[in-house]
Amino acid sequence: MKLTGFIALLAALLVFPLYSDAQTGPQMSFESTTVDYGEIERGSERIRTVQFTNTGDEPLVITNARGSCGCTVPDYPRDPIQPGESAEFSVNYDTNRMGNINRTIRISTNEGGDPHVLMVRGKVVEKKEGESLPKKDSNIFDN
Repeated sequence: MKLTGFIALLAALLVFPLYSDAQTGPQMSFESTTVDYGEIERGSERIRTVQFTNTGDEPLVITNARGSCGCTVPDYPRDPIQPGESAEFSVNYDTNRMGNINRTIRISTNEGGDPHVLMVRGKVVEKKEGESLPKKDSNIFDN
C-alpha cells in the first residue's frame, strides 16, 4: 500500500510540470506594440520610443531588429536585459516622406519562436504655410 502511494506521488510530481503555466526563460513584454506618430508635419521630430520589460526568469537578448523599409530604423539595447528590468527601443522614421505611415519592425530575441512585431503608424502632412519663416521687414535698400 505504501509503495502504491509512493508511485502515485512520484507520477504526479513528474506529470505536474508538463501542465504548469510557469514561464521559464526570457519573456519580452511591451507597454504597447504600436508606435504612434499621430499626424505630424514634414520634417518633424523623427524619434519615438517604446518601453518593454523582461517578465521572464532569464536574461533577454535582442538578436536583431529590422524595419520594413529603410525609412524606419530601430535602435535597441545590445546588452542583456535582466529579469524584471525594463528598457526601450527607439524608432527613427524619415518624417520627410509625405503621407500615411504604415510600417513594421520585426524583433528577434533569444526567446525562440516567432519575432515580435511593432507597428509604426501615423501621417506626415505638409507644413502649414503660416508657420514658415517670418517675412523680412523692408528696409531702405529694397527699392
